[in-house]
Amino acid sequence: MIITNQKSDNIGAIASTLCLIHCIATPILFIAQTCSITCCSATPIWWRSIDYFFLIISFYAIYRSTKTTTSNWIKPALWLSWFMLFIIIINEKMAWFNFPESLIYVPALILIALHLYNRKYCQCKTTNCCTNEK
Repeated sequence: MIITNQKSDNIGAIASTLCLIHCIATPILFIAQTCSITCCSATPIWWRSIDYFFLIISFYAIYRSTKTTTSNWIKPALWLSWFMLFIIIINEKMAWFNFPESLIYVPALILIALHLYNRKYCQCKTTNCCTNEK
């Protein structure tokens, strides 16, 4: 439990960074695939599932980070950024609105920055110095 309390921002920053890399790599990979193979245009199911995997990991990291932060403004900022990322990913799958593809980079970058800021801001030396559950 101590490890997850102290490392949730690291996990969140890493997951958000990997999500960002995934978002950047997707168009490049599919352009390369289109150029090399013109018969198959379907996205592999494992590649589409990575979006949900990152959402689940980032949800857990934000949940743990908001339990251990002393900053009151970082809590809603983390959740708002996650919710934006969630809406953009779900919209991408369901095609409700016509958002630019690059919009997904905004919440991913915000989540990275918020997790790194929170990691630096909450410098706990004990297991419960930053929790609100004292």
